Amino acid sequence: MKTHIVLVPGFWLGSWAWDAVLPHLERTDIRVTALTLPGLEAVHSPRTSVTLDSHVQTVVDAVSESDERTMLVVHSGTGPVGYAATDRLPDRIARIVYVDSGPIPDGTALRPDLTDDIVELPLPSWAELEADGSSLEGLNEPALAAFRSRAVPEPAGPARDQITLTDPRRYDVPTTVICSSFPSDVIAQMADGGFPLAVELTKLPVTYVDLPTGHWPMWSRPKELAEAILDAVDV
Repeated sequence: MKTHIVLVPGFWLGSWAWDAVLPHLERTDIRVTALTLPGLEAVHSPRTSVTLDSHVQTVVDAVSESDERTMLVVHSGTGPVGYAATDRLPDRIARIVYVDSGPIPDGTALRPDLTDDIVELPLPSWAELEADGSSLEGLNEPALAAFRSRAVPEPAGPARDQITLTDPRRYDVPTTVICSSFPSDVIAQMADGGFPLAVELTKLPVTYVDLPTGHWPMWSRPKELAEAILDAVDV
């Protein structure tokens, strides 16, 4: 049976974010679907009514489209989206891979500070991204220019909405965390210390993989990222 890999890009990105990774995932036993989440299709796409549930449902639909063994790969701010999908489909997701990302606890949100009148989040300046912990290491000027030109404002709803988790079977879903911006020992310490973006990892069957680079390894180290994803398939 083939393994269906569902790739979910992070904030401001569409399916195109995985283009450099896709050739390295080509294998006879692999089928790949790269998603563009609602509101991120184009700069002028409507974003007012896009919610966290909108994004979760898109992932759930992609996972549910066949009976294949499915592995879910989520990057950056879509960690909560992937985690919610494992809560809804704990028996259908063979493994979830967090790429410089992670799950968050029930009842929390990535950006609880966002007020209801904020519709979207434009791509910040490079300095602001770096200050927020999103390292640009490994990205040259052409890569940064392409990122800036293709980025789409992120719908605020998915970042503002609280995640709702109800099925404890999500804790049984095998989990891989690909650590790029911070090494795995730091992430493990953050989890043990109760850091909100990492604490759920203490409850999951986690394998840590170090891939030292910046926050966007799909551009800075696409071949190595693909190899890490395939290693997770073969576990």
